[in-house]
Amino acid sequence: MIRTLSKAAVAVALGTLAALGSLAPASAQDAPVRIGYAIARTGPWAAGAQITQEPNYIMWAEQVNAAGGLNVKGRKRKVELIGFDDRSEAETMVRTYEKLMGSDKVDLILPPWGSNANFAVAPLCNRHGYPMLAPTALSRKLVDMRLPYFFSLLQQPDKMMGALVEMLQANHVKTVAIIYMDDLFGLENFAALNQALKGTSIQVLERKSYPLGVKDLSPVLRGIKDMNPDAFIGITYPPDTFLASKQAKEIGFNPRFFYASVGTAFQVYKDIMTPAGTEGVMGMGSWNNKTSPGAKAYFDAHVKKFGGKEPDRWASGHCWAGLEILTQAVAKVGLDRKAIRDYVAKNEHDTIIGKIHFNGSEVSVPGTVGQWQHGEFEIVWPAKMATAKLNPNKPAWK
Repeated sequence: MIRTLSKAAVAVALGTLAALGSLAPASAQDAPVRIGYAIARTGPWAAGAQITQEPNYIMWAEQVNAAGGLNVKGRKRKVELIGFDDRSEAETMVRTYEKLMGSDKVDLILPPWGSNANFAVAPLCNRHGYPMLAPTALSRKLVDMRLPYFFSLLQQPDKMMGALVEMLQANHVKTVAIIYMDDLFGLENFAALNQALKGTSIQVLERKSYPLGVKDLSPVLRGIKDMNPDAFIGITYPPDTFLASKQAKEIGFNPRFFYASVGTAFQVYKDIMTPAGTEGVMGMGSWNNKTSPGAKAYFDAHVKKFGGKEPDRWASGHCWAGLEILTQAVAKVGLDRKAIRDYVAKNEHDTIIGKIHFNGSEVSVPGTVGQWQHGEFEIVWPAKMATAKLNPNKPAWK
């Protein structure tokens, strides 16, 4: 039997549907902005990831929500972070991002930690059309892939190693010894360093690779000590930076220039080596709380939020700059990911590390060298970015 509705009933039903229809867009507009990521909370990548990136993601989301939410083209919406532990495994990390962007269809993504992880996931983000502002991807190969949705916030190996070699030349260094991590990060920076050294009079006394997870570098360091180089260069991950520094101190290896890369600019390095013990040590870094008023405000907020824990003086600042750019883009164009990508690519951005733009996928920030001086990691090269004058003679380990 077929039942028919009265005109009054039909009117009521149509009114109800219209009311529900008018509520649906408002409900969607007020829903949280879902932002997904995978990052190392365990495994060898965690030391860097849990200093440089995830704390910044958490603090940014809390600050945004405390201000009423993320400005999405004039409308405030709360941020919901959806984060997973990639366990320092590229396969786990890629699988997680595939789910976040594919079946979960999050609104935006934040990048993983490290060159290897970014190299693995950047093509996937590009395929799904998710802008990726990466603060810890140090890979010329990745930049040269020219993926439209990928943006590297860090200075690349040629810039960083070029700045280092310029500084060594300016200070009449005649001999160097090099150790490097045998992975994408280490190999690319090692190649860039060798290229920068070509055409100089600097003699390389040793080039030595080592594997991820190395537990003892003292035999290598003893051999280098016997060569008596003017400068030591370690292209190292945080655990290896700490290891090389401690063991160099133990064996009394103290060249004029002692440079180790990732991790040197971390507060934990100062804690491990003691403030006096870090004096004169150099590494990768490009900002500190003197860089800008915004940098000081960020630094102070980080210390307060995380119980005295400081951001690192290199990629932490670039991570926060990426979040600033993303915030500005969403406020201007909303959550249309293609529009966000175009906004990032075509505009100059005000950030805590200064005004920056992108040349394709590459950030405009020049290469830099940092040095511990009196308990602060100062930028000492190039002069136009320096927050302190270079000390060209490292004091004895203390």
